[in-house]
Amino acid sequence: MTIGQHLQEFHGLPAFDFPEADATTALPEPDAVAWRVAGSVYDAEEEWTAAFERFCAAVDTTRVRALIVGAWTEAYDSASTEVVAALLAARDRLPALRGLFLGDIVYEECEISWINQTDVTGLLTGFPDLEEFGVRGGTGLRLEAFGHTALRRLTVQTGGLPVRVVRGIGGSELPALEHLDLWLGTSWYGADTEAADLEPILSGARLPRLRHLALRNSEIQDEVAAAVASAPVVARLEVLDLSMGTLGDDGAAALLGGQPLTHLKRLDLHHHYLSEPVQQRIRETLEPAGVELDLDSRNPDEDRDEDGTVHRYVAVGE
Repeated sequence: MTIGQHLQEFHGLPAFDFPEADATTALPEPDAVAWRVAGSVYDAEEEWTAAFERFCAAVDTTRVRALIVGAWTEAYDSASTEVVAALLAARDRLPALRGLFLGDIVYEECEISWINQTDVTGLLTGFPDLEEFGVRGGTGLRLEAFGHTALRRLTVQTGGLPVRVVRGIGGSELPALEHLDLWLGTSWYGADTEAADLEPILSGARLPRLRHLALRNSEIQDEVAAAVASAPVVARLEVLDLSMGTLGDDGAAALLGGQPLTHLKRLDLHHHYLSEPVQQRIRETLEPAGVELDLDSRNPDEDRDEDGTVHRYVAVGE
């Protein structure tokens, strides 16, 4: 998933924009697409809840498998509270829903760190058959510890992820979860997670089926890498993703000096600050074992102030 354009597919289905009120667009079969429902972005011409009401009236929602929540009016100023309430009120009309993404909003509509979210715990407890859930935007985002026996994929995309969300996920019972993708972000936009806060996730105790772990877009990527190096969950992973952040030679050295990673199918480190000798060491260690590596997008040497302060940048902040 990227934030430069709207989702092109979700939950294995092509994304389809539910038409505006005066459109004559033919509608696909309800279970053939991931429906994107959006309101007016900059004015109240049609609130998201009104667009959703039209959607429920026009489409056989009992067959809808995937739903993408697009922009709501002035997301930079208004939280998704009413959106979440409308979805929960309609849950009996969505018995086949298995994929839900909240906040498919691109930067022309609202920068990621300006998107106002709310407590989304109710969506997960209210839709116990969900297999995939994603949310974009960290401002006001809350996710308390929850239990879910069906959820297989969980994605949280932010420019600054509140530690309360990380702790909520770490305390959750998710026996079916296979894919976890967290964009930790930067303290400039609210990130306050420390590596120690990831321990319940990295232990894997509540995530017995986890195979794909992404802890990325982080300004503390070296510390995250050091924590991952000895994490019990790594032994059963197929994909490890520490991309989009500030990973440097210290973090890579910790990874290489920790438990073996040769069992991985893929290691994604793109958008990094690794020197060429360290990149070569990673290649020599993992490529002979058949590990697919992504070492693209090396950033130039860090910005350095006159006082010697070094600056590194995550891929997605504001």
